[in-house]
Amino acid sequence: MRHRIKMAWLVIAGLFINLTTLAQKAEIGGGLGGMLYKGDVSPSLNPRFYMPAANMFFRYNATRSVSFRGGLAIGGIKGEDRVSRDPLQLARDYSFNSRVSEATIDIQYNFFSYKPQPKVRNWTPYVFGGIGLFSVRNSVVRARGYMTFPIGVGVKYEIKRPWSIGAEFGTRFTNSDYLDGLGDVTYGVTTAKNAQGNPALRDSYTYTGIMVSYTFYKIFCP
Repeated sequence: MRHRIKMAWLVIAGLFINLTTLAQKAEIGGGLGGMLYKGDVSPSLNPRFYMPAANMFFRYNATRSVSFRGGLAIGGIKGEDRVSRDPLQLARDYSFNSRVSEATIDIQYNFFSYKPQPKVRNWTPYVFGGIGLFSVRNSVVRARGYMTFPIGVGVKYEIKRPWSIGAEFGTRFTNSDYLDGLGDVTYGVTTAKNAQGNPALRDSYTYTGIMVSYTFYKIFCP
């Protein structure tokens, strides 16, 4: 009987250690930042079109160097022809304001070991890449299910266990040409050629943010 009780306690202890180890790898967080559009209306990133955005995420730190993350974000993008020096854009005089929502998963590589150990002050720059889906909504189109391919860089720093802060910049390449409402089909009722988007150029957008996260270094048993 005592042997069985001892074995039961060993099993419980093993499970507790395993759960604690898993908990040390789990992290949740969120942040605030902004989105910036690149496409037919703004062929290069223009800071004057920076729009607010927010995100939340769950990150699983599989090893000291590799993490997996799932995230949600929402924000706005905009552009205006009138600020361009291109005569064709000035003649078109088009502007837009879109709402963008995304769900992504990515893999992150940490350049420095991120160790879930006591008295270790963690920090590391990292790169990431992944895939996701996004929806766009503006005066011309309301669509969902577009593909997005996030890639970017960031840095995270454990300020006081279990809390960390981070900063990140990432570009979202897409399979859509309608973030700005300009595609291979003209917008509105006009049929002017300058009211069409460049079919060879897909729209993209960036997300820049400051984030706060919490790592579950402890688990609580009832």
